[in-house]
Amino acid sequence: MNWLKQQVANVAGTQEPIYGPSALRSVAEQAKTTPYTELKKEDLRWAAMESTCVETQTFYFMADNGHIGMAQVIYSNVAGLRTTCHFNTKIFHPDGEKQNLWSSDSLENYGFDDAQLSFYADGCAIDMSEDGASYSIKSATNEASIVNLKVTRKAPGFQAGKDGMSYFGTDPNKPWGSMRHAFWPRCDVEGSIITKAGDIDFKGRAMFIHALQGMKPHHAAAKWKFANFQSPTYSAVMMEYTTPPSYGSSVVNVGGLAQDGKIICAGSSNLASHLEIKTDVDNEWPEPASVNFQWSGMTSDGKPVTAELAGSLGTRLDKVDVMAEVPGFVKAIIGGVVGTKPYIYQYSPQPRLKLAISIDGTETVEEGTLFSEAVFISE
Repeated sequence: MNWLKQQVANVAGTQEPIYGPSALRSVAEQAKTTPYTELKKEDLRWAAMESTCVETQTFYFMADNGHIGMAQVIYSNVAGLRTTCHFNTKIFHPDGEKQNLWSSDSLENYGFDDAQLSFYADGCAIDMSEDGASYSIKSATNEASIVNLKVTRKAPGFQAGKDGMSYFGTDPNKPWGSMRHAFWPRCDVEGSIITKAGDIDFKGRAMFIHALQGMKPHHAAAKWKFANFQSPTYSAVMMEYTTPPSYGSSVVNVGGLAQDGKIICAGSSNLASHLEIKTDVDNEWPEPASVNFQWSGMTSDGKPVTAELAGSLGTRLDKVDVMAEVPGFVKAIIGGVVGTKPYIYQYSPQPRLKLAISIDGTETVEEGTLFSEAVFISE
């Protein structure tokens, strides 16, 4: 009967019943014995599920000239009835000197290569190199932002646990939903995005995340906290979500630390905290004014690692009313669920924050650029 209720919720967009925390098998369980695994090329295959899902490949850019950007492909399936793909780009200008540039375009004639590693559509291609160490990102789907970039991995990729997967469902042998994140935490980027105001050179640092939500997104997560930190020596990533009450408002955290050529540590033993909360009068969400991200793990040779990134978020880069601004397919997935009012808050603190990292008792502090998101979907 639980399975039937869940399927009705999937198709109708209704809230799910209360299953409790036992209906979530968090990737943290895997990470207790296998904190993380380094990614192989085949770990980045598109799943392209034929049931309800949202699958994304997202590239985050921090240009040497101060620009911050994002390029993203979204593959979405609503109850196996309708599949759509979109290509999104966003550019934040340094010091807020110009209005943010946001482009979102529906893709036609989309598909994948035989290995499911590269994505193609009319006017758009996300192409993995033969050696699996880089992606080329090209899009002419929107004249406002013509993309021609190359992202090259500088440290191994990773996923938490053995396969990165958290599973949802009351029967462990037949889960009805899943969540997975795979990371390239430290990359170089070269190339440009051509805007109507001119070319923007994005040479600098990048991060890549392949994510799969094998269920309706608002059924899997009610809130998100995200950190992408890049400094001359270190890269740090953290993705934390809180499930809706259906799954006990459980917290799942995945993240890691990297430097050129190696993963320092990775896994699920991390903590993301929003501090100095202020209520957004538009929607009553608790918008953070400052954050604290803490990583904990072991190096490959057994040395203890801790790291902390904390401070004021400063003036936010943007507040996105998802239902007003994102493509229609997201509205179709979320439906008219009572209490669902998704907003995304985006930040890159100025002055820049410092990462304090300790490896086997030796501490280093280094300033870098943080891009952070706070996402609220439902209570």
